[in-house]
Amino acid sequence: MRFLPGLICLLPLLSPLAHAELIDDVNDRGELRIALEANTPPFNFKEDGSLAGFEVELGQLLANELDVRADFVVTDSGDLLTGVESGKYDIAINHIAETPALKDRFDFSEPYIHADAQLIAQKDEPKSMLLVQSLTEDKPKASAPVSLAIPFQKGNPAFHASLENALQRIKADGRLEALEQKWFGADSGAAPNP
Repeated sequence: MRFLPGLICLLPLLSPLAHAELIDDVNDRGELRIALEANTPPFNFKEDGSLAGFEVELGQLLANELDVRADFVVTDSGDLLTGVESGKYDIAINHIAETPALKDRFDFSEPYIHADAQLIAQKDEPKSMLLVQSLTEDKPKASAPVSLAIPFQKGNPAFHASLENALQRIKADGRLEALEQKWFGADSGAAPNP
């Protein structure tokens, strides 16, 4: 019993080790919670009541590679990133660019596509302009290339590694390039990610 006071003193030091890794939560649930707005074709949108688009199919591929189910949650721009930050969603796939301000709040995957900012800014609706708002207060220049990546909660290195490995497999076997061709075509302003 004389060890009990020593153990009690160690508990605060051990609590960070008890923090669950995001990949463990995803595996325990058997699903990857993916937030998107579903209002910006061809990235993500609703068609006949179902979700469609490049990022919807990419999210499905990533979930398959992680051997879990994709759980898409349609939300608005006010909840998208705050939901990822709070753990309500695991990731957001919503044509988001890694900016210095966002990098302070989130970890990011490697870019999954390089797109012309004009392609993303073609809809002039403030709610669909999360990416453009994060880049600049003004409209982006037509030729400005934008690298789109996937944000998730900081401090999850095992999840980061799992997500990167899944994305690399999708790139390596040509599935990502096939998605780009399907949704953007050759002259769309989207460029394959090396």
